[in-house]
Amino acid sequence: MVLVVLMCLCLGFSWTTRDSMANLPFLSGHDQERALSDSQKTLVDLRPWQTAEALSALAVTAEETNFAHEAEHLADHEVDQAFASALRLASSRAQHQNLSGEALALSQKIAQLQQFVKEDQAQVQKLTSTAGSHAGAAKEGDQSNSGDDDLEIAKAQLGLDSDQLDEAQLDLARASGDNRAQIQGELAVHEVAMKKYDSGPLSDGQVAVVSVTRHGTLAGRLKAWFNQSSRHQLIQQALQQTQADIAGLTAERKALEGIVNAGAAVTPGASANAAARLADIKQKREQRQVLSIFDDRIATEQQLVTVYGKWSSQVLLQHRIVMHLILQSLAVIAFILICVLLCDALARRLMQHPALDRRQVQTLRTVLQLGIDVLGAMLILLVIFGSPNQVPTILGLATAGLTIALQDFILAFFGWFVLIGKNGIRVGDWVEIDGVGGEVTEVGLMSTTLLETGDLAERGHPTGRCITFLNSFAIRGKYFNFATSGQWMWDEITMGVPASEDAEALVERIRKTVQDETKDSSRIAEHEWKRGTRIDGLNRFSATPVVNLRPSESGIDIRVRYVTRASERFVLRNRLYLRVIELLQKEHQPAVAEPAQDAESIQQP
Repeated sequence: MVLVVLMCLCLGFSWTTRDSMANLPFLSGHDQERALSDSQKTLVDLRPWQTAEALSALAVTAEETNFAHEAEHLADHEVDQAFASALRLASSRAQHQNLSGEALALSQKIAQLQQFVKEDQAQVQKLTSTAGSHAGAAKEGDQSNSGDDDLEIAKAQLGLDSDQLDEAQLDLARASGDNRAQIQGELAVHEVAMKKYDSGPLSDGQVAVVSVTRHGTLAGRLKAWFNQSSRHQLIQQALQQTQADIAGLTAERKALEGIVNAGAAVTPGASANAAARLADIKQKREQRQVLSIFDDRIATEQQLVTVYGKWSSQVLLQHRIVMHLILQSLAVIAFILICVLLCDALARRLMQHPALDRRQVQTLRTVLQLGIDVLGAMLILLVIFGSPNQVPTILGLATAGLTIALQDFILAFFGWFVLIGKNGIRVGDWVEIDGVGGEVTEVGLMSTTLLETGDLAERGHPTGRCITFLNSFAIRGKYFNFATSGQWMWDEITMGVPASEDAEALVERIRKTVQDETKDSSRIAEHEWKRGTRIDGLNRFSATPVVNLRPSESGIDIRVRYVTRASERFVLRNRLYLRVIELLQKEHQPAVAEPAQDAESIQQP
């Protein structure tokens, strides 16, 4: 729930701030005051140049680049005219402004400082000429040093008075509202920016038809389509802002024209002196010049509207071209899907052949359908994203992923080398793998197959089940091999005899009988066991039969353990049982015959 709430909050705040990505900060009128901080506000409106400069960075094709350059030149001309009109209006207001109070005192101080600066300049010039005239004369140490000191003092005084004059002029400008100095500073900054722009290289893109062909994938074309939509919206915003500027300039021109016409209606009388008439004429001339500058600015803004309109139309044309390419990509994807469906249907029809086994048909159908679907998906991904550019990186990641996904098969492959080694397993060996025992029927490159048998006592009786293990058990698992090179194993026979005084002799005869039957097998087994040990002291193995006696209710249970080949265990066991039975019959034959004679003697009478 916390994550869901966090996601909703992020989406909500993202929706409220979506306008930051939708347009440029100075294009929208309601965002202008918020976008322009106090440090960025200027007396002259620089938005036409800022808009054209920002939009030029979005130009993609050669046609858009041409429109962007044209818009930048027009915007620069309009801003220059704006600076000219602002300076003229500021100068006109400063000349015809009646000073009073602090401004009047500062004006008088400035006049006095100007007189001091003129006097200082004259003194410096006089001392400089005097020092030059005495430079070629004979040395007079005291007089020359005195002249140099006076010149340095005069220069220092000139600098001090000049600084005071500049400070007083700034104070007067603030007190009287004269902003010519600020306008001059903004003009200097703008000229520096324009010099930097003019010195930079101009990028010329490809024509629209050639430029859109670089988007060879559906993803690239969709991205270009959305970028063109955003660029078209920005250009439309710039066009609307330019139209609003035209309306504002027109209103300012009408207001200034009304002031000019009102001043022209009031003509100075004959009694007015020549100086007043000359000042009035100059003022009217400046106002007319400002009107002409306004006309030029309005005409420039109208040309900007035309350029933005052509630029917008060009973007719409490119938008249509990209849409055409997107439809082509979608048609290719639809064609691939149709081919996949047809191939699937063809595979299902071919799999209906009656000569094939049902399980084989099902397996082959699954493989064919999976192959067709994977091939179709790969082709669609190539249409959408294209061929990968970072082939080594992709191959490395794919190899790492396959290694993790197929680690069992990789271990199974290397486990095969372990199994075919000296201490591995062979076909026919009796082994136990993960608790399952059986006879090895196949040791393949990837898997091992067992014919499952019963427990150790009945290992020679198969259950009929074939069990397959991946060979990875040879590396990370464990297995037991119960077969030597001759597949020797311990087996046992069990019998019961009645308790008697001859039991010990009977046991000895049974042991001797088993030893005689297994003599050859025991000798070969001991030889192989001793040959398999390489360390002295570990070859004390004996294959001699062992007899164990246990008391029971019927007498004595005799268990005889002996060594036999695994393949001969049942034959040898039956032969031993037969020999023991014959031995027991010989042992009990007299005891059985005597009761028979007594019976005959009893029956004769």
